[in-house]
Amino acid sequence: MTSILIIDDDVELAGLFKDYLEREGFSVTTAHDGLTGLNLALSDQYALAVLDIMLPDIKGTEILARIRQQSQMPIMMFTAKGDDVDRIIGLEAGADDYVPKPCTPRELVARIRAILRRIETVNDKDLQDGPICAGPLQIWSGKRRASWFDRELELTSTEFELLETLAINVGHVVSKNELSEKGLGRPLARFDRSIDVHMSSIRQKLGHQSDGRSYIQTVRGKGYQLVSD
Repeated sequence: MTSILIIDDDVELAGLFKDYLEREGFSVTTAHDGLTGLNLALSDQYALAVLDIMLPDIKGTEILARIRQQSQMPIMMFTAKGDDVDRIIGLEAGADDYVPKPCTPRELVARIRAILRRIETVNDKDLQDGPICAGPLQIWSGKRRASWFDRELELTSTEFELLETLAINVGHVVSKNELSEKGLGRPLARFDRSIDVHMSSIRQKLGHQSDGRSYIQTVRGKGYQLVSD
């Protein structure tokens, strides 16, 4: 049974989500303050955490940053409906995805399953035939590992999926919609900047070429492409 952690000070709402998730076959723990949630998140007991960005004792983004110092477990943020600033801050801090409040339990379950499906899919062929190589980038899909110039990359689950998609299509443009389907498990929504924020984070982790250009190029109106030289 997959264990999910919900960190939200809204006791009634967290209880509603817990009941629904448990009916869908998940094991769920709820925490109603940031410190308790942080300690639970770092216990390595959970497959995924759902974290409210607004908590009474510690900001959700601070909790997320502290988790990311020690763990790459998938994290979904609760954000205020229509608040793009909260969404971008959460994604920049290392969240894999967000779900706006209020949301239905069904939508939350769909988002959680989309993330877990990506993590649990192991490609046996990749394990046997070796890594995907794109210049200095090597990706082991089954092991969910990536190295860059022989240096291990610390990637969130979403960043891994996006970088893998670009590596498979190295030198070719990949549309934002395809990246959203591969990386987030959902179609690209209008005005959704999630892919752009994740790409910015990946760019920072890869650094720049000798001439100052990014290894991930933006093709205006089309998408992104990874260049290998």
